[in-house]
Amino acid sequence: MIGVLVPAHNEEKVLGDCLRSLREAARHPGLDAEPVCILVVLDACSDGSEAVARAAGAEVLHVGRRNVGHARREGAEWLLQRGARWLACTDADSCVSREWLVRQLAFDAEAVCGTVRVGDWSNHAPQVRRRYLELYQSREDHRHVHGANLGICARAYRRAGGFRPLPSDEDVHLVRDLERSGARIVWTHQTCVTTSARHDFRAPGGFGEFVQSLAAP
Repeated sequence: MIGVLVPAHNEEKVLGDCLRSLREAARHPGLDAEPVCILVVLDACSDGSEAVARAAGAEVLHVGRRNVGHARREGAEWLLQRGARWLACTDADSCVSREWLVRQLAFDAEAVCGTVRVGDWSNHAPQVRRRYLELYQSREDHRHVHGANLGICARAYRRAGGFRPLPSDEDVHLVRDLERSGARIVWTHQTCVTTSARHDFRAPGGFGEFVQSLAAP
């Protein structure tokens, strides 16, 4: 079974698009009908995120820490306990391609670190997009780490100790722990995920804050 992990804190406005893209990826014929379990970890939600998740046929897990690392850790454990051999991680404000899961698995690696592209720059000044494109490595063998685009095999995840319950950079720490454990990691642009550059980002120190920092003189 393949487990797909989506942490969510008050994401009713964007979660539906994310889950629709995940359902398409889960139906790809290249998966040979292997079951895919999509889990939304509802972290201290006070909006309609749960209703959106259930309407899309996703599993839900409630946590209340307002901590993305804790949410990812609890969600990963939930999926592993139910037999997931592979954990694919994304974010509620992101959409994956139909080939996302198939391409992750095709590398036959222990972890796959993918890239992201911003779907809408309209809330930012032109220089923010320009600076971002100058800095970002949209290529093979990049060295970006995104919780919005990360895949890990169950054995390697266990060996590395899993996501740390951190309010940010839990994805970065996991990849560093994977490296220290000797995991075979692929850094690829072939699994690129579309994400947002919204101002009301959820994780301090994460991708949204990085994009906003590019507006500084």
